Amino acid sequence: MIQTPYPVEILTAAQMARADSLTIAEGVSGMSLMEKAADAVARAANQFLQKSSGRRVLVLCGPGNNGGDGYVAARLLRSPRIKVRVASLTPRDELHGDALAAASAWDGPVEPTETASFQGVDLVIDALFGAGLSRDIQGPAAELIQRLNKWRRESGQNVIAVDTPSGVDGSTGAVRGVAVEADATVTFFRLKSGHLLLPGRVHCGQIVCAHIGIRSRVLKDIAPNTFVNAPGYWLDSLPLPRIEGHKYVRGHAAVMSGGPSHTGAARLAAQAALRAGAGLVTLASPSAAMAINAGALTSVMIREADGAAGLTALLADPRLNAVALGPGLGVGPATRAQVEAALAPATNKRSCVLDADALTSFQHDPQSLWGLIGAAPGPVVLTPHAGEFARLFGAKEEPPAEAPVSKLERARAAARESGAIVLYKGPDTVVAAPDGRATILIEASPWLATAGSGDTLTGIIAGLLAQGMEPLTAASCGAWMHARAAAIFGPGLIADDIAATLPQVWRELTPAPT
Repeated sequence: MIQTPYPVEILTAAQMARADSLTIAEGVSGMSLMEKAADAVARAANQFLQKSSGRRVLVLCGPGNNGGDGYVAARLLRSPRIKVRVASLTPRDELHGDALAAASAWDGPVEPTETASFQGVDLVIDALFGAGLSRDIQGPAAELIQRLNKWRRESGQNVIAVDTPSGVDGSTGAVRGVAVEADATVTFFRLKSGHLLLPGRVHCGQIVCAHIGIRSRVLKDIAPNTFVNAPGYWLDSLPLPRIEGHKYVRGHAAVMSGGPSHTGAARLAAQAALRAGAGLVTLASPSAAMAINAGALTSVMIREADGAAGLTALLADPRLNAVALGPGLGVGPATRAQVEAALAPATNKRSCVLDADALTSFQHDPQSLWGLIGAAPGPVVLTPHAGEFARLFGAKEEPPAEAPVSKLERARAAARESGAIVLYKGPDTVVAAPDGRATILIEASPWLATAGSGDTLTGIIAGLLAQGMEPLTAASCGAWMHARAAAIFGPGLIADDIAATLPQVWRELTPAPT
């Protein structure tokens, strides 16, 4: 069975600082945490050096505890085989607390970073600024980072970042002026949201999350509400067929098809819903497209449904407990009417996934959609990409540079505003609920940038909802399965391949028989 590589909770920089302080209040010294953090960095550095047969390390230290980690890592790395140099932005006598203690324990020379040379260096450790960076990097520090990035690109040598690459906002993933381009990032206790949100994710390289003695019980006080979107978060609620079950127990999803020249998107969604585990899937087809859809589908059932009236008649069947609309429907009043039919109050609970044209059809009157969602007979999931998100939720005025707003917070705000689960698509897909819970996708594949990929995701989520999965976990699980299928298939992927590869994803997620 596939394993989640990181703990599921994600912290902001402020929450991580709280975890540190709670641990110190229990009697664990700050220096003990620093020693263990630096040991994890030193071990990662040794692994890189062994692979490259390198022997010369430059540690760049900043003014705070991140710099203290660097001093300790330098001390732990130095040996007859490994030659270590330290360069600091701040003179030792200007440091304070644990950072000063760590610097004082380093008995080697300390160079000023302005004149530090990268010539002949095999590995650089970036211990300049950590996840709590709250301002743009400028001046000598910015020049140093630019020199470091240029050296890395030209030399092909490696950079390891401590906690986060310097210049990456640990909470938002934003680049604060300039940021280190790392090959690996060693962070501690839990990931920060900036590790997974773009562009921070690109700057991090391989991410290692090290245990440094902070106990998980501190999370009860912190109460994180952001989670890594990986099996560790939703696997326990993943619906699996029961030996005594039947197809109706596994749910019945409906997908609305567009007209004769726009049927492919809905078929992709319908097939994906079936592969995602729904017991039955019906494609609701306009009469003019019945022959086209019937000739292209076998396992998916087809029912005639012209417009909103036809969809209303179809959904009168109480066994249809999930419906997906948007792919290939077209933008305009007809699609709005079908969304109104799907979200109309009903005695039977019914989940709904809205994507593509179903979203854009409300771009000039989103409040009407929010009203429909509020009266809907079940949970609603919206799956916009960046363009659809901007059209539906509007271009918000950007706050001052001192406080960049992350994709995570934009998704949360959208979920609160709409009353729906919002899946904000992209390489760093965020799924947010109105109550503030959110997940960030850990697995992404560039091969998903292909026509029809989003339609398939819509179907996967509808199939999981049909089986009774809670909407935040259904949307999160659907996004992960979608990305995992693409990763398994790899080069040459087209949208049809995603649903076809889902059985391999299921095999990874399903316990092996005993």
